[in-house]
Amino acid sequence: MTEQELALHIAKVLYDKKASDIVALQVGHLTVLTDYLVIATGRSALQVKALADHVESSLAEKGIEPRRVEGRGDMRWVVMDYAHVIVHIFRPDDREYYHLERLWADGQNRVTLPFEREEDTLSV
Repeated sequence: MTEQELALHIAKVLYDKKASDIVALQVGHLTVLTDYLVIATGRSALQVKALADHVESSLAEKGIEPRRVEGRGDMRWVVMDYAHVIVHIFRPDDREYYHLERLWADGQNRVTLPFEREEDTLSV
């Protein structure tokens, strides 16, 4: 699985579990930390936990384990490091406050997610 395929897979897993405001950014040209960021919002601490657990179990089934997971204590902002893809799952207030998209977006690095196209067709 390529880095982009992994980012898209994670975004789809989050989408299937009803995460909102899912964004994937290609950031390899901006940092040496990772190639992609996947950012999503859960409505509550319980949903943030469910989203993080679902990502972790879905990838574990494919033999992919995170290098590190942070934020499971209060479930306000969970960060999951999969080396080439870092996943950020926020509660709404924290997502708005940190606004990672603003920090990492360069106007051309947003990855189009397959389900965004599906939603566009459904709304027409």
